[in-house]
Amino acid sequence: MSVPPSAEEIRGVARKAVTAFTTRGLDCCLFGSAGCALYGNSRTPNDVDLVVMTNDYDPEVLKEFLAKQSRLNFYLIRSKKVGATYKILYARLSPSLYSSRRRCCKVDILVPGVLNIPFIANTRIVHIDDLPVMPLIALLLLKLQGWSDHRASPRSDMQQKQYVDVRDINQLLAVAVQRGEHIGEATWLPQSLKDATLEQLGRFIDVLRPAQRELWEQIGYNLV
Repeated sequence: MSVPPSAEEIRGVARKAVTAFTTRGLDCCLFGSAGCALYGNSRTPNDVDLVVMTNDYDPEVLKEFLAKQSRLNFYLIRSKKVGATYKILYARLSPSLYSSRRRCCKVDILVPGVLNIPFIANTRIVHIDDLPVMPLIALLLLKLQGWSDHRASPRSDMQQKQYVDVRDINQLLAVAVQRGEHIGEATWLPQSLKDATLEQLGRFIDVLRPAQRELWEQIGYNLV
């Protein structure tokens, strides 16, 4: 079994990808588990999720660019899914002393509009440890959306991810309260995302975390 990436390796992969895109004049930011980790979540991410702020290129073009721009660090593999036309991007990791297997880290590249991801202006992107990360409220809402999607999935492997999502959401919510974040200040977020997550939040609290109602209200949600 391959040795999973360390937190330091995840950040190293993220820096290489960010550098490649910013050199091309493309703003980007981390989200998903890598973004959560930058805000203080305890779970070590298994991969890197990066949103590139562009309407000119689709994710496949951006993955091709990254693989060509930095061949020593990134490579593409065709999806094994029947009928799939997309490729999967991986980052090379250093060999482990404890395993002879090749080590790698999956890198997901997305653009605004996919999965309700909003366009985020450069001035709103947060920088932590010299890495660009999605604003906390937006990251929390997308994590909540991910929990809802995984819970509703017909695939058992996707359903299993909901339990990891819950831990991520709980920790991220605590950070948001501690930092004094408020949904009312995120006026740049699309109303469609706010409305969708309000419905998802109702299910999240009813099903799993009734005691967290007060915490969600502290960041601006009026839960009746």
